[in-house]
Formats: sequence, C-alpha cells, structure tokens
Amino acid sequence: MGLQPPDPRETSGEPLPLASCCMPGAAPDPADRAAALAAAASDAVEELADGERRLTLVIENLECAACLPKIEAALRDLPGLIEGRVNLTTRRLRLVWQAEATELTDLLLPVLALGYRLAPFEVGKLEAQDAEERRFLLRCLAVSGFAAGNVMLLSVSVWSGLFGDDMGQATRDLLHWISALIALPAVAYAGRPFFRSAMSAVSAGRMNMDVPISLGVILASAMSLFETMRGAHEVYFDAAVTLCFFLLIGRILDRMMRGRARSAAENLLALKVESALVVRADGRRERQPISALQPGMRVAVAAGECLPVDGRVIIGRSSLDVSAITGESLPERVEPGAEVHAGTMNLDGSLEIEVTAAGERTLLAEVLRLVESAEQGRARYVRLADRAARIYAPFVHLLALAAFVLALAVGWSWQIGLMNAVAVLIVTCPCALGLATPAVQVAAVGRLLRAGVLVKSGDALERLAQCDHVVLDKTGTVTLGRPVLLNAAEVPASALRLAASLAAYSRHPLAQALVRAVGPVPLPDAEVREVPGAGLICQTPAGELRLGSAAHVSAEDDVAGADSLLWLRTANGRLTCFRFQDEVRPDAAEAVRALRDAGLTVELLSGDRAPVVAAVARQLGITDWHAGVDPAGKSARLAALAAEGRKVAMVGDGLNDAPALAAANASLSPAAASQASQVAADFLFQSERLGPVATSLTLSRRARRLVLQNFAIAIGYNLLAVPLAMAGEITPLLAALFMSVSSLVVTANALRAGRGGEPAATQPAAASREALAA
Repeated sequence: MGLQPPDPRETSGEPLPLASCCMPGAAPDPADRAAALAAAASDAVEELADGERRLTLVIENLECAACLPKIEAALRDLPGLIEGRVNLTTRRLRLVWQAEATELTDLLLPVLALGYRLAPFEVGKLEAQDAEERRFLLRCLAVSGFAAGNVMLLSVSVWSGLFGDDMGQATRDLLHWISALIALPAVAYAGRPFFRSAMSAVSAGRMNMDVPISLGVILASAMSLFETMRGAHEVYFDAAVTLCFFLLIGRILDRMMRGRARSAAENLLALKVESALVVRADGRRERQPISALQPGMRVAVAAGECLPVDGRVIIGRSSLDVSAITGESLPERVEPGAEVHAGTMNLDGSLEIEVTAAGERTLLAEVLRLVESAEQGRARYVRLADRAARIYAPFVHLLALAAFVLALAVGWSWQIGLMNAVAVLIVTCPCALGLATPAVQVAAVGRLLRAGVLVKSGDALERLAQCDHVVLDKTGTVTLGRPVLLNAAEVPASALRLAASLAAYSRHPLAQALVRAVGPVPLPDAEVREVPGAGLICQTPAGELRLGSAAHVSAEDDVAGADSLLWLRTANGRLTCFRFQDEVRPDAAEAVRALRDAGLTVELLSGDRAPVVAAVARQLGITDWHAGVDPAGKSARLAALAAEGRKVAMVGDGLNDAPALAAANASLSPAAASQASQVAADFLFQSERLGPVATSLTLSRRARRLVLQNFAIAIGYNLLAVPLAMAGEITPLLAALFMSVSSLVVTANALRAGRGGEPAATQPAAASREALAA
C-alpha cells in the first residue's frame, strides 16, 4: 500500500471539516500518517551529538492543559526516546531520541493515534493558524448570534402565553418548527469548534473538555426537537443556540487572553531568521537558508534587519538592540572585532559578519531552549492540576447523571432533569483549573526574560519562592569578576609570563585577569589540571608548577591588605605573589537590602582571604560571612543550613560553586559563570548588576501567590456552581457564562505576574555572554 499524503488542510491552519478529521475511519490510518509525516519532516530533523536527533512539531488541535499529560504519557515509555515535551502556549511537541534505538515513525504513531494532528514546525505558521482559527470562531459566533436573535424574537410570543386555544396551539407549533429550522442548522455550524474536537477525542478513545460541552449542546437541541415533534408547550431552541453563542464568546475571549499571555518562547521565535545574505569570496551576494551556513562564511546584514547568526563583525559599525536576548534596554555599539548574536536587531549601519554559529547552535537557540524548558516544566502545582484534569471527564459525567436522577427523585419532569444535567456538563469545564499554573508560569518566565534572567526549569520559580536564606559567593557574584592585577611592575617578568601561561587553563576570574594583563603565553608539553577552589597543577619535564591559593602552593598567607592574592610556585620552589582588586557590582548593597526587606537572611561565603571577604561584607552590610571556604565546605554549609530547616538560595559563578549550586533549594548564576555553574544553576542573569537576584525572588513569590489564588478561584467556582447546577438554580446559559468567566478571571489574574516596570537589572550594562553561548 502506497503512502497517502496528509490532507493539505492538516498543515495549512484551515479548520478541517468534521468528516475529514473527526469521524472514525474517515482519516488515513495512523501508521500511514506517521510514515508520511516522518518523510515530510525529515529535513527539519536536527543531528545532535552522540547519535541523538531532535525534531519540533506543531500540534494543531491542542486545545487545553488536559491534553498535555495524555500526549506525554503516550510517549513516556517509548524505547530510545530521551525527551518528549509539549508546550501548551506554542502548541509545540519537542522530540529528542537516539537514532539507533528507534525510528521517528514509531515516535509519531502514539500521538497520531490519540487523534492529534501534527505538522512540521515553521516560524510564523502557528500565528497564521491562530489567525485563521480566530476568523473561524468569529464566523461561528456571527451565525449563532444571528440565529439566537431570531429565535428569541419567535419565542417572545410563546413566552407571553398568547396561544391558549386550538388555533393558538397550531400557531405555537408552527413557531416551534420555524425556530427548529433556524436553530438546528445554526447549532450544527456554530458548534463545530466543540464537535470536531470532541469527535476527534472520542474516536481516538480519549476524553477532553469539549466532550461534555458538545454533549450538553446536543442534548439541549435534541430534547427541543423531541418536544416540538410531540407538540409540547415548552422547547429550548433559544437556550440551545444562545448556549452556543455564549460558549463561543468564552472561547474567543480565552484565545484573546492567551494571546496576551503569549509565551516568551514564542516571542523569541519571531526573532529567528530563516535565511541570510551570504557574501562570497568574489564579492557576489546570494541569499541562502540558515541550514546551509557554516562557520567561517560571511553574511551581510542591513540596517533594520535581525542578525541571522552568531559571529564576529568584520566590516562596519552599528548599534544593536540586544534587549530581547539580554534584557539590556539601551543599544549596544559594535565595531570590527565585536562578538554579536543572532536575534539582535541591527539599528543604524550595514555590517558584514563572519559566522561562528548558526541555527540551533546560536545563543538565541540556547536561550529559546531554556525558556521553553521553564515554561513547559512540570512544577508540583502543574502536576496537581494534571491529575485533577485526568479524573475530570468521568467525574463530571457521573455528576451530570446524578443531577438527572436527583431531579426525577424529587418529582421533577425528565425535561427539567435533563436541563440540569446539561448545566452540570457545561459548568464543570476544567479550563480554569488547567490554566491556573501554566498561565502564571508563562507570564513569569516572560517577565524575567525581559529583565535579563533566564529560568532553566519549570519548578525553579516554585522552589525559589520557598527560600528564606540567601548564600552569596564573592568573586564574580557580588563582585564583577573582572579583577585588575595591581603589582605587575613589582614581580619578575619571567614569573608573570609563566603564571599567565598556566592561568590560560582556568576560567577563574583571577586567572583570567592574569591572562588579560600579560596576554596569551603558550605552554608547550604541559599537562595541566585544575583543583576546584584551590588552583592549577602543571607537570613539566623540569618539575611541578602550581598556581592558586596560598594553601595550594604551601605558602604562608601573612600578606597584609584587603587584596585578593594568587600565588605561583615554580619547579624549584620559588614563590611569587600576585595582588588583585575586584570591583563590587554597582547595585550589590541595594540588592542585599532588598533581600533583607523581603524577609530573607543573607550571608557571604567565599574561598578568598578573610581580610578581603570582611571588606566586601562591610561594604554590603552583611554581618554573617565566612572566608577560606573550599567547595566541600560550601556544600557542608548548605547541608547544615538545610538541617536547621532553612530553604537556601545559592548565588555563585565559579567551578568551585557548582556543588553548592546543585545542593541548594534554588540557585542563581551570572551568565558569565563557568559552564559547570550554568549547568547546576536554576536561573542565569545576564546583567552586571545583582538586582536580578532580588527581582527573581520577588517575582517567584508573586507567582506562587497568583497560582494559589488561581487554584482558589477554580476550586471555589466549582464548589459554588456545581451544587447550584444540580439543584436547577443555574440554567445552561448561565453555566456557559460562568464557565467562560472563570477561565478569563484565572488568565487575567495570571497576567499580573508579567506586569510592572522594568527593574534596575535592565539598566545598560556590558555583561559577558561568552559562557552562555558556549
């Protein structure tokens, strides 16, 4: 059997007719669709290290938070799958797998079998699809509104009781049939957004929130038709079509609110450029896709264009808007030799750039991956909402049945009981509960990104909000990490060059200061290793060289003054001391005060000398400080604080801070930190200021309050509305209104996490982004 290509409408954003996407057996077999999609997406598969592959797909009919656990559960135990994560806001599915262990078709099949429509991801495709969906919803709303108005006019005469005799009975029946002719086609058309989603779910053997909604609308319409056929006095065509009208208003408003809460990841996607103007060696220029670019190639970028690659400026001078990547609000001036990154906007000059990284290897791609990971992470509150959503469908149907039985038990008619059941089906929609946490998470992550802070995991905000104690590292954390060598003229030139040659093997700020002061000095035939928190050891034919702390080189630390020291011991045992001075971050004292005002205790923990740490602690107003602490000592200190019941936030940047960052309840690190620290940290801030630490803490606490408020709103709404619906005090119309309002209130409350003026952390700075790009 040959492969059948997917319906073009499946990848166009156009809503599919009910028969083609929802009816069982109407669509191609899932295995055939999986094979066709795998072939279509083959060009979008990215080759990673160690035989891994990655692919991003769009889930076109992803409707609600309850869909996420279903999709991820279907993928969870597949052999060879490393990661299968869904982002609700961008409707994207990201797959990472081992190419040798499984085929892409086998990964796609479980999702397609659930009834979801997948398509290769394209920049701008989701926005076009959303626009088409909004137009479709507006057409449905117009039809239902027109029908509701006309049916209401016909119902006025019936409600007024004008038809009491036989002729009146015939006229009333005629009006009922006219209402049916208007309402039933309108419901069939306007209910398509709910019906097609429900049928797709049911045909795949699963449930979603549109199943009870569709059941309620269909039951109201069917009962009205039955009552009309038997000439009953009361029918509910006005209720059925108006119910559709209110539900569509709620769906449209929900789409609008989600658009306002559009994820930071989706906003970053808009910065990705799909092609670049390549400059050939002979001067010719031709546009090529980003996938064709290789390091060493040159691209031209005109004023007003986004940079397509990471690279180094070769020709030209300009100003770049880097706010989307770093949170810095003022333009950054660049000239030949400057490092630039994809996603930044070229403001006022033409540039020619030598490519160092393109596509998924750029800084923009790395930031995007971190933001997506944070937005779609499964925090504790998200997992609670997911479990609640899983039991929603059977529970709500049991409630609806109980409402019907209760009405019959108290002597009401079956019609009243059925309408009560419909009201229960509508009013218990779990949208508000499903949105309670993800909406806050998306808004908070986006707000922090605008402040120059990257959140690496979904539960990081939740863990940071619990912290009551902050541990600050000194060098590179409360200081800028760019110390200056003070005594270069006082030490032998040979010792200075030898120390610089060793220092090139370390990312420690003092070592890097030596390299900056002297320049790169080659060290031939050397075997160098770094002892975290101590220094470097080099084995040479002449003997062992050491560069590091006094203890590391076996020196007596009796040097006076509050300068940071680095010692060199040569193979013959000669010692040389290098003095450094590092500047405290400009807002460090203010940030420490902000942390104290928020109710946290603060301590300074450093491996530096006691006089240096004491001087910095006095400058920041910190009374609790510890000096000469090695990596094991830092981890032991955090363990002791945890044993006391403290929830510790660790802020550090060095290789020696990585164990403590990993052990803390939550951790933050500057973007210029060592790669080990970046991996261990939950937050990366890209400014020269320490303000992002206080900003992150404040926003994480606000996010937790908003999540709890949203849970209270969602649970309180159901506790109030469900009993009233079962008792017949809420009609299906009011149920539709209340359901929509609850979702809007939760989303509007979540948006508060993204509001507020820009913090001090976003003031102009020239923070290093070299480590984050690594």
